[in-house]
Amino acid sequence: MKIKSQKDFWSGLMFIAVGVGFAWGALNYSFGNSARPGPGYFPFGLGVLMAVLGAVILFSALTVETDDGQPIGKWAWRPLIIVVLSLVGFGLLLPRLGLVITLPLLVFAVSTAGDEFHWKDALLNATVLTVGSYLVFIKGLSLTLPVWPAFITG
Repeated sequence: MKIKSQKDFWSGLMFIAVGVGFAWGALNYSFGNSARPGPGYFPFGLGVLMAVLGAVILFSALTVETDDGQPIGKWAWRPLIIVVLSLVGFGLLLPRLGLVITLPLLVFAVSTAGDEFHWKDALLNATVLTVGSYLVFIKGLSLTLPVWPAFITG
């Protein structure tokens, strides 16, 4: 069988691998039931859904004809490194600086990974994400995340 779109083929395989990995990892947790789902319920469902999506993308890569076969270009190392280091920094800084400072720092850092960086857009994204995360995770789900820096609350 001939690959008709390299981009779709490899992205489909990636989706399948990540989805199967999440679903498999979720098997180590209890599922509960539909009325009271356990910690493995949601990751398993998302993993299966991601694997199915990957299979659909993979199938289209093998069946839908493209003009040039959509070859994979060069790796964008700079954005990849910025995003990965920003996420690691978020994980390290969250317990020390709290959600209100760490999340906007993450948004601004990741915004620089793109070709077009605008302060106004990054500020709007940081504000919406911080307020939304506070409302969902702190108020809605009552998670015990640090909201403010440790030197203020401690």
